[in-house]
Parts: sequence; structure tokens; C-alpha cells
Amino acid sequence: MDARLHRLAMDLGGVFSTADARHVDVDDATLRALVRSKEVVRVRRGAYVVGEIWAAAEHEDALRLRTKAVLRARRADVATHQAALALHRLPLHGVRLDVVDAQSNVSRVRLSAGLRTQPGDLPSVNVEGVRAVRIGHAIVQVLLRSGLEAAVVPLDAALRTRACVIEDLEAALAVLAPKRHAALGATLISLADPKSDSPGESRTRLLLHDLGFSWRSQVVICDEHDEFVAKVDFLVGGRVVVEFDGLQKYAGSQGRAALAAEKRREDRLRALGYAVVRLTWADLSNPARVAAMLRRALAA
Repeated sequence: MDARLHRLAMDLGGVFSTADARHVDVDDATLRALVRSKEVVRVRRGAYVVGEIWAAAEHEDALRLRTKAVLRARRADVATHQAALALHRLPLHGVRLDVVDAQSNVSRVRLSAGLRTQPGDLPSVNVEGVRAVRIGHAIVQVLLRSGLEAAVVPLDAALRTRACVIEDLEAALAVLAPKRHAALGATLISLADPKSDSPGESRTRLLLHDLGFSWRSQVVICDEHDEFVAKVDFLVGGRVVVEFDGLQKYAGSQGRAALAAEKRREDRLRALGYAVVRLTWADLSNPARVAAMLRRALAA
């Protein structure tokens, strides 16, 4: 790969446009050769990502790179919906990751070759060299298109890092949410929790809500001597500990040590009279199974 182009692309976070390439004297024929050799990946007409960076990207990070590359080629456009949230480096769930949403100078919504453009005049901020709508607006856009779960996941993360506050969301709802969606917006606000540590915890909390269980999140449990035992994800019914387990932390030798420590922690909780229910990603997609697990634990 041409050294000047590589340096430029890395300065731009691993992306570049056809115009960027021409600026460092790389012509279209050379770009086609780079694509054939997989040194760069063409994510849309005129938009490229350095191959090694694209290969390492997963989930919302791939959408972030795709969005940056596309908007390098379309400098007047503004990222919206989950594309904006990806640029803001927020976690995503339940949304398309292969389409870049953008506010553009168009008269109606158009979807073509991985780019969905729509009219609009929402204010924008500069994020990693391109423009995106503010977090509150993007979360409400995702709420209205993809539903409550898709909005709760990035909202919890934004609140935890104070990238967004509830007042931002309320202002965005007032602008974007029609009156018929007022109840949905109110539910999103009531369920938001800056104490949530991960998308899995956010989804678990929403599932507990949907199943009709009452809970407290991030509860500190002490023993009879008031000594710290554990901080648990959720406490249901006062005696059932619910933990979300992503499983990745148990890989390798360090993971085995973490698993042993987790077992000791659970043993102490059970000795104090608590039941422990651990949920995985698969469980979150099976509400009936989760409801049965919790009912059994509460009955015990």
C-alpha cells in the first residue's frame, strides 16, 4: 500500500475516500488493485477502510468504520440512528449494522447500496472527523424505528459515561417523538439505568420488566457481620440474585481463576440464604425459560 495513502488513512482512523486518495496522488486504477489485494476494503462507492483494521472490527465497530468511510465520501451528510451511536462508540443491539443512516439533502427516504438517506435538519456535532446527530436524538430515532430494547442498550451506556443525560433525551423526545409515542418515551426514561455495566445487564433488566418481576440493580450484599460479600447485578424478590454472565471472562488460565472466585462468591451468597440465577445471552432470547427459572428460585 502506498506509504502516503497509508499514513493519511491511519490519521483518519483507518478510513479514506476516493478524494482523499487522489489528494496523495493515488489514482483509481491503483485503488482497484488495492481492493483486489484486500489491502483495503471498499465499503461503498468512493469509501474505503484499511484491510487489517476492517478485519479486526466487530459488531458496532464495523458500523463505525463503515459510517466514517461513507461520510468521508459524502461530507455534507450527517450520521443518524445507530450509525451516529456507533460513531459515539456506544453499544448496539437489535439494529442493522450493514446500513449507514444519514441526514442528507434529499426530499424523501432513500435506501441504496448500504446507505439510507433521509431529509432533516437536526443539529450535528463533529465525531472523529465526520458529523453526527447528538446522542439523545440518535437514541430516540433508534427507539422509534427499532424499539425499546434497541434504545435501552446505548442509553444506559451513555448515561453511565455521562455522554448524555436524561434531560438530553427528554429534549430529543419532544422534537422527534409524535404524541402517540409519548408512552414509549416515558417507558424508556423510566427503565434507563446508569448503573448498568453492560448490554447484557441492560437486556436482563428489560426482560425482568417485561416478565413482571420487581428488582433492584447493583445491590451490595453483606454478611451477618456487615462484611462485604458481593455486589450483584439484580436482586429479585429480596432473596434471588440474578446475574448476567457473558462467559468471555472465563476463557484461558485467568478465566479458570475467575471461575473459581465466582464459585466461592456464589457459595457465600447461598450460605446467606440467597438463590442465584445466572443468565446467558441464549437465556435472554428465551423469556419463558427465564420466567420458569425465576419462579423456581422464588418458590425455593
